Amino acid sequence: MTEFVFTYHGGQKPSTPEEASESMKKWQLWAARLGDALINPGHMAMDTIVLGENDSKNQPSSNPISGFSIIKAENKEAALELLKSCPHLVHGGTLEVSELIKMD
Repeated sequence: MTEFVFTYHGGQKPSTPEEASESMKKWQLWAARLGDALINPGHMAMDTIVLGENDSKNQPSSNPISGFSIIKAENKEAALELLKSCPHLVHGGTLEVSELIKMD
């Protein structure tokens, strides 16, 4: 099995406590459907900064991440199929998916 990290970008935050509760239920249901394929449910992120080798100043990212998770799948196509039902996509967000390479 191959591991994939996917980062969340954009999307709309719930505007009421009721929307937040409903959104959390959708996330929990989706995570439960992934089962053992969900290796790390991840974390939310904020205040993404871009730092280059010769930068003396930190710059905000033009495409900041709002979180990440890690799944395992047979291949990239299978990973993408698992992610098609991610609740983040319903709220106008996008996902970037990358294969993780084990370093020996």
